Amino acid sequence: MTASEFPPEGEDRLAESLLQLDRLVRRLRRECPWDREQDVDDIVAFTLEETYELIDAVHEDDGAAVIGELGDLLFHIYFLSSLARERGWGGLAQVAGSVAQKLIERHPHVFAGEQAGTAAEVVRRWEEIKRDREGRQGIFHDTPASLPAPLFARRLQGRAAAVGFDWDRHDPVFAKIDEELAELREELSAEAPAEPGERGPGTGVYHEVGDLLFAAVNLARKLGVDPELALRSAAVRFRERVEAAASLAAESGQDFNRLPLERQEEYYQQAKKG
Repeated sequence: MTASEFPPEGEDRLAESLLQLDRLVRRLRRECPWDREQDVDDIVAFTLEETYELIDAVHEDDGAAVIGELGDLLFHIYFLSSLARERGWGGLAQVAGSVAQKLIERHPHVFAGEQAGTAAEVVRRWEEIKRDREGRQGIFHDTPASLPAPLFARRLQGRAAAVGFDWDRHDPVFAKIDEELAELREELSAEAPAEPGERGPGTGVYHEVGDLLFAAVNLARKLGVDPELALRSAAVRFRERVEAAASLAAESGQDFNRLPLERQEEYYQQAKKG
């Protein structure tokens, strides 16, 4: 089903709900001791947590949880907008108006009669608009260094791709991963044995592991996979399987923690099949 097939929400109901939330946020700011103490720096940290909770809900395909987490995130947007107004930066009306104007300017193929037949053309046009109309400078403009590492790497790769510095297929990325693996093995064979945690930024292995991870993110990007969500999903699957393996061992009267690796692996493979 496409977006156009969903009936629009009643405008009166939508406006009433959004105004009600705005009034609630303002009242909390006035009357709740906790809300009164908060500042932008305090709330934005919680906003990041809420964003990750929303990601988890979407990843789990839990519709009710998604709606709830969207509500929490919307509350944070309202609260931050209220704090911004107090600082003289502009309030919720400016926030909404600004993003609406930005959407119009960045979609000339929708609002100004230009043509864009593919998503790739839209992305290229976005980059042109950011540079020409918004004064963004350099290839890697607007790339927050505070992003989680997989997203930071993907953003940099995407910026480079926007100026043509990118493979047009994913096959060469596999070759790059093989190359990075070979370089890591070579570095390991040439390096003196090290204890866990001793291979810091100054070591060759550290450097080669970073290159390998960067290449893996690039492959995910070329395949249209979000590396952050894919890695998070793999980690969750691993956790669930290890917990299931421990339960299977317990059902057999075994303590998973005390089993040798070979036996743990047997229970782990059983958990995967289950």
